[in-house]
Amino acid sequence: MPLRLEDIKAPIAREMEEFEPKFRASMKSNVLLLDKIMSYIVKRKGKQMRPMFVFLSAGTTGKISESTFRGASLIELLHTAALVHDDVVDEANYRRGYFSVNALWKNKVAVLVGDFLLTRGLMLSVENKDFNLLSIVTDAVREMSEGELLQIEKSRRLDITEDVYYEIIRQKTASLIASCCAVGASSGGASEDIVERMRQFGEKIGMAFQIKDDLFDYGEQEIGKPVGIDIKEKKMTLPLIYALSHASWSEKRKIISIVKNESEKPRKVKEVIEFVKKSGGLAYAVAAMDRYHQEAMLLLNDFPETVYKKSLIQLVQFTIERNK
Repeated sequence: MPLRLEDIKAPIAREMEEFEPKFRASMKSNVLLLDKIMSYIVKRKGKQMRPMFVFLSAGTTGKISESTFRGASLIELLHTAALVHDDVVDEANYRRGYFSVNALWKNKVAVLVGDFLLTRGLMLSVENKDFNLLSIVTDAVREMSEGELLQIEKSRRLDITEDVYYEIIRQKTASLIASCCAVGASSGGASEDIVERMRQFGEKIGMAFQIKDDLFDYGEQEIGKPVGIDIKEKKMTLPLIYALSHASWSEKRKIISIVKNESEKPRKVKEVIEFVKKSGGLAYAVAAMDRYHQEAMLLLNDFPETVYKKSLIQLVQFTIERNK
């Protein structure tokens, strides 16, 4: 029977319920336009996996405190700011089936909204002297920006090696989940060693999560993101990097030429997908994802068997076995 998010959430159901109004309050503004946009953002929130990682990490390594709520809010504020700015950078009009902020209110407003959210997060931490949490999260924001820029720099030449790919996803995706787990542990009073162990745990989960996301590009099922979207956007992901590194010179040149010049043609995208599947690129990526998953699980071994730890393990399973 597949895991249900509701069941995983059970040990922290009360905290997640309390978190909602606290997070909303942290976004409040006296400017009418801002307030209207904040209401819109709250309405289209996703599964709230990040706050779940924060609360479950706190419960696994210590106790859930008021500081844990602020840590979860800080991460959500900064993550939402990053998404609003990403949509401007990517010129995206939709996110999770809703219009993006820039689509409804234009780029200038979207950039300022992202700045406002970022500032609210910083202020929340400074006002409550949560400097330990602020240090963890601002580090993740720096990493996310660097990862994004590294990807832009490398994708121009389509010369991404496996090592560079891992560095990009570690910074772009894994750093945020790493900071969720570290913030949870730190807010619950864990020692520096435990906070660092939870940061590593979150980083490995983030790596597995992103590889799973990249695998959707080759999926038969039309769920989650559209199949072939990474190829259309000229993004080099692990299955394709592996396939190219094991191709003949002429085949490699042909596939890179398609990605560079013909990625708008569905027939050509299909050709790239077939090439990756045939060369074992998918199996290789699945093995890499499983390796990160196993390494992450080992880091939890020494913690006592509690409902929080059980749910944290299930949440990881849920993110890796998800279909969208």
